[in-house]
Amino acid sequence: MSAVRRRPQADLWSAACVATLGFLIALEIVARRYGEPGPITNLGREMVLAPHSGPLLYAGLALMMVVLTWRQRFVAAGTAIGIDVVLTLVRWAAGADLNFGSGALWVMLGCAVVAFVRRTGRERALLLKGVGLGLLLVGGHKTGDTWLLITSKTRHDVLDPYVATADHALGNPSWLVGRLVEATDPIGTHLLNAVYGQLPLAAALFGLYQLRNVAAERGFPGHHLVRTFLVIGLLGPAIYMIFPVVGPVFAYSAEGGPWAVAHLWPGTATPVGAPHAIPFDGITPRNCMPSLHTAWATTLFIHSRKAPRPMRWVGTFWLVATLTATLGFGYHYGADLLAGGVFALTIEAAMRSFDRGWDRSGVQLVGYGATVFTALLLSYRWLPLEMARHPFVFGPLLLLATGSVIHLYVRTTGLWDAAPGPRPASAQQVEPEPALQQA
Repeated sequence: MSAVRRRPQADLWSAACVATLGFLIALEIVARRYGEPGPITNLGREMVLAPHSGPLLYAGLALMMVVLTWRQRFVAAGTAIGIDVVLTLVRWAAGADLNFGSGALWVMLGCAVVAFVRRTGRERALLLKGVGLGLLLVGGHKTGDTWLLITSKTRHDVLDPYVATADHALGNPSWLVGRLVEATDPIGTHLLNAVYGQLPLAAALFGLYQLRNVAAERGFPGHHLVRTFLVIGLLGPAIYMIFPVVGPVFAYSAEGGPWAVAHLWPGTATPVGAPHAIPFDGITPRNCMPSLHTAWATTLFIHSRKAPRPMRWVGTFWLVATLTATLGFGYHYGADLLAGGVFALTIEAAMRSFDRGWDRSGVQLVGYGATVFTALLLSYRWLPLEMARHPFVFGPLLLLATGSVIHLYVRTTGLWDAAPGPRPASAQQVEPEPALQQA
């Protein structure tokens, strides 16, 4: 019976691997059509050349190591560091860049080889899942870079005037927070920039906490933060293609150069007028609608609710700081943040239902979140002028629609239920590690 249950799961993993590989190959082909390397080429280069994302590569290695015993973790980490030392010396002698991280990528690929050559059955599947999780974190970042390139090359016109006009209903929050960040420069700027740029690393650390018992239990939990992160990063850029927006710092400030509509951000709010699509350069990513940084930070906040109190505080801080940074740096409009929050809750609800079963409440939550998200995009595109002219009507409506998704999510999932307390003493006994298998 157990074998019958495992077969559909194995088939699902195989289908997911094939689909992922096909997706990466498709992105590689499209990127090369525009004269740029794709995600597969970039990953291959980072095995030899100095990588641009060293901390992320080691974060991927750390995620992979959740399936290893402590002895194997020390061996893997030591091997990665040793490879990086050797490659750094070679690059130094050749006068090349000296960034680190290639060793982590070599070790992850080496563990995949070990899984096929020296492991069988459940142990092979577990090690391959660990390798896949680490490579997905790294590959997802490279895939995102390629997606952004495609948006800049294929979406010549952007819809910033529509979103900027609709943002009047919310009080132009990007302009307000932009002035606040300017007033706190350089301390506020440096702090927010660190939080904004290290969101993937924060997610990896939270993911490590959730997956800390994988080696002992010889299996992954059904639902965890990293999985939702990857799905958000996979689906979000598809919305960029439908609703291309570059953000106020590019569309309405000197950062946009000759392509900017005017140099207004953050000093002067945009005037209310009939919006229209505007042409923009072929370099700036159209990555504003929805705000995926908001979506990721929201997911981080959700998954930190059941963690110990220090981690709950960190999750809250990261959400607030990320929202402040996205607005204060002019990367997003307020309307982007509302869409990003609804998008995150909808994806999180779908992933949760996929793990626990599609009951009626789960289907309703996902359906309602998708409906509200679609309604937000349609209103930004077709009703921005009415929204700007009647802010005291449409502003509360936008907040009410977003709040209704939050309320339904909390009621359905029990988000604010008390975090689990310490386990009983009898349950805290250390389980013996499984017999080490020689690599």
